[in-house]
Parts: sequence; structure tokens; C-alpha cells
Amino acid sequence: MAEGGAEPGDDGPGPGPGPGLALVESSAGRAGRVTDPGDLVALARQVQQADDFVRANACSKLTVIAEQIRHLQEQARKVLDEANRDADLNHVACNLVKKPGNVYYMYRRESGQRYFSILSPKEWGTTPHEFLGAYKLQHDMSWTPFEDIERRDAEIAVLEKLLSRQAALPLCTEPNFQGLTTSHK
Repeated sequence: MAEGGAEPGDDGPGPGPGPGLALVESSAGRAGRVTDPGDLVALARQVQQADDFVRANACSKLTVIAEQIRHLQEQARKVLDEANRDADLNHVACNLVKKPGNVYYMYRRESGQRYFSILSPKEWGTTPHEFLGAYKLQHDMSWTPFEDIERRDAEIAVLEKLLSRQAALPLCTEPNFQGLTTSHK
């Protein structure tokens, strides 16, 4: 085989040594000589292996992005569900001014009307209506279900502590993951 994959006596460049494989042209404008056909096969394998690695790397990165998209979609669904719940709870009947930081107990009358009370089922003794649940009104007018109050209060405390120390945070010019990990129960 002659230069550039052409047969002897052929003046044209020919099809080349393989698909997607290019040899560096010499100063005369023609591809350099490959003296050993085994070298050409090894070169073609190396190019194919590099293509496979590039494809695998791109697929890996796209998989991470797809997982992040699924996670963000799930977070968006959760935010919308919580917003719908909060809007619904803000419209529940209540005969007193609701104050952030307080826990309110929701009941349903036989007529189907839901209402908030400051009395828990234990405080009623005999509950006059069906108890539906308890919620804490947050300062942003969102509602936290009773079973999540302790966890939510702890999260808020950490955020308030972080905000109060904001001026003390050092400027980082490089990635820093210190303090970003949390323990999950």
C-alpha cells in the first residue's frame, strides 16, 4: 500500500486507511508513509478507542445531567404541591387572627366545613368534630405539618445561624464543599 492508502501507480489520495482515520500530510502535501501495516491497524484501533472513550464520557456526563433534571423536576413538583397545600390551608375557616409561629388544629364539621382551632384534640377532651391534622404557621405564611415541625424548626435555626454569620464567610475562588454535607435520618 502506498502513501495515503492509494495503490501503487495511483496518483489520487484514495480512500485512506480507514473510516475517520487521517494521517498527517508531509511537506509535499501527501500523507506520510506507514512502513508496517501493523502500525496502521494499531493507529486505527487507537482512534477507535479514543472515539469510544469520548462517547462514553459524553454519555456519562449526560446521564448526570439527566439525573439532575429528574431531581429538579421532583423538587418543582414538591414546591407546587406545598404551595397548593399552603393556599388551601390559608383559606380554611378560622375565627381568630392567625399568627406565625403558632400551631393550629384543623377539624371538619359534619357539614363538611373545615376550620382551624387553637385547641388540640387532647384539650377538647371529647372532640366535637373530626380532627384532620395540626399545622404550624410559618413566618412566610407557609404551613408545616405537625410531624415535620421539629425538623423544619431545626432547618430554620441553621439557616438563621448561617445568615447571622454571613459577614464572616470567607470569599472562595475555588470549589469548596466543606460544610455542605448534612446527615440524613
